[in-house]
Amino acid sequence: MKVFLFNQKLSFLLRSFCFLFLVSSFLNTFVCATQHLCHFDQRDALLDFKKEFGIQKPTFVNFDVSSYPKTKSWVNKSDCCSWDGITCDATSGKVIGLDLSSSCLHGQLESNSSLFRLRHLRDLNLAYNNFTASPIPADFDKLMGLERLNLSHSSFSGPTPTKLLQLTKLVSLDLSYSSFSIDESFLRILAQNLRNLRELDMSNVNISSEIPRCNITEFPEFIKYRRSLGSLDLSNNKIKGQVPDWLWRLPELTDVNLSNNALRGYNGSFKASPRSQILSNNFTGEIPRSICGLSSLYVLDLSDNNLHGSIPWCLETQMISLVDLNLRHNRLSGNLPEVFMNAKNLGSLDVSHNQMEGKLPASLIGCSALEVLNVGSNRINDMFPFQLNSLQNLQVLVLRSNKFHGTLHNVDGVSFGFPQLKIIDLSHNEFVGTLPSDYFMNWTLMSSKRDNNREPEYIRNPRTYRYYTSLILTSKGVSMEMDRILTIYTSIDFSGNQLHGKIPNSIGLLKELRNLNMSSNSFTGHIPSSLANLTNLESLDLSQNKISGEIPFELGTLSSLEWINVSHNQLVGSIPQGTQFQRQKCSSYEGNPGLYGPSLKDVCGDIKAPTPPQSEPMETQEEEEESLSWIVAGLGFVPGVVFGLVMGHIVASYKYHWFMKTFG
Repeated sequence: MKVFLFNQKLSFLLRSFCFLFLVSSFLNTFVCATQHLCHFDQRDALLDFKKEFGIQKPTFVNFDVSSYPKTKSWVNKSDCCSWDGITCDATSGKVIGLDLSSSCLHGQLESNSSLFRLRHLRDLNLAYNNFTASPIPADFDKLMGLERLNLSHSSFSGPTPTKLLQLTKLVSLDLSYSSFSIDESFLRILAQNLRNLRELDMSNVNISSEIPRCNITEFPEFIKYRRSLGSLDLSNNKIKGQVPDWLWRLPELTDVNLSNNALRGYNGSFKASPRSQILSNNFTGEIPRSICGLSSLYVLDLSDNNLHGSIPWCLETQMISLVDLNLRHNRLSGNLPEVFMNAKNLGSLDVSHNQMEGKLPASLIGCSALEVLNVGSNRINDMFPFQLNSLQNLQVLVLRSNKFHGTLHNVDGVSFGFPQLKIIDLSHNEFVGTLPSDYFMNWTLMSSKRDNNREPEYIRNPRTYRYYTSLILTSKGVSMEMDRILTIYTSIDFSGNQLHGKIPNSIGLLKELRNLNMSSNSFTGHIPSSLANLTNLESLDLSQNKISGEIPFELGTLSSLEWINVSHNQLVGSIPQGTQFQRQKCSSYEGNPGLYGPSLKDVCGDIKAPTPPQSEPMETQEEEEESLSWIVAGLGFVPGVVFGLVMGHIVASYKYHWFMKTFG
């Protein structure tokens, strides 16, 4: 009996538990289904905000920023928490995040904007829009819950309101690349109020201040006491003086950009954060050896300064972690040290525009992740570095303006080719010899057809997302500096050497090539007709060689070809009929006496087209007509003399056939 009662109680408890579980599940499902619905007042504020702006893609947006109108998905009678760019609190349904970056917003942001009715916002991103030089409204102080605010690249102007600094919960503030000004009072209040700030970007903003050695003023004082500061960007300002020693004692600071200022040096020993960019300043002296004692250095950019002396050997201790080393545009000398054997993470090495000598270090083969190598404009005296063939990720190789010599093909039979190579510049060296017929067979990336519908991007390090260093390249007859390297740009420049023989037909395999410069060599033979396969070619320079024969008529079909120079060769025959050939300057064809055609006749006054072959019988006809005029002139007396003079005039004017038709 007791067992029976026990079983009944157990059964009742189990049934009760199951019932409660089902009810709980139902209620939970019901709540979850409704908890994301935003409030009517939040939805109305967003819809009113949408009406305040037009939609227009800003012209200043970079290639790597994809803009589209996010507010198009904002439709009435729908859950605003599901709209593009909106984040709602999972419990309350209040709008806590608004990301309208790159949303094509166009118009003034007024002080009475509906934006300021969203009092629960924590994250607000309005970057990459066009607010048409409107000032930053002071009403931002109504959004007291803001923790992250990004107003960069949005065409704000005027003074920055100090009320913005009442947002004391801010941990991230980005005001970069705008036209507003920041004065001392703003910096003073910033230092006092924003105690929680971890990230601050004010690059390309009108700031003028100084970081003195001991007398720390407003802005440096704010930095000094921000123990949790992780990233600091003060680039493109007018900061002068020395970098204070206390900057490197901030325990969380990992990313520092002090580029494009007027800093003279360091107070104390040289130190740096793991990611340090100190380019374009007035640093002098040698690279301090104390840099070798730093830990976990990822980026070191000391370019565009006045540093001299040699590159320290002790940098080998940093090569395990270093991903980007940029020392370009200094006065460094000596040999490149053999410090790269363990540089397995190094993605970019730029020591161009210095006074480096000797040979390239053999240890470069240890840079298995290397994508950009630029040693241009130095005094390096070496053979072509065939050992770099093992660097399967190399995209940019610049050896220009050095003393490299020898041949460009390996006599040991090792195939020449970098599968990922986009840009190779070997110009103005002392290379000799010929290029084998299969020379361009293994240049995989330039040979592979790519999707041209994709928006262009820039080459950057996949680990740091930092854009690679700028390059000076020659294209369309001029040297130009590319601040960033487009992924779609491909170039081969072998100009200014002593190469001879034929240009290999395998050049026609490089379907993605955009710039080809083989000028100022001693190439012979004909222009390869396979160049007609290069449908993306924009610039072709074959000038100052010994190339003979005709210009292949197939080149007239290259619609993308904008600039051509075949001057000072031994070319003959007619210019191709393509409009791109007819648009060229006369100097593009000079020094080829055998060239002729409509292009030369139209644009070149100093190069005369030879007389067409059919002109020779005209000379014989002219002589016969001249004899006939003398016979006619002797007929008759006064009327005969008059008639003879008239007929002689007609014949001398090449109208013999007209005369015979009319009077004959």
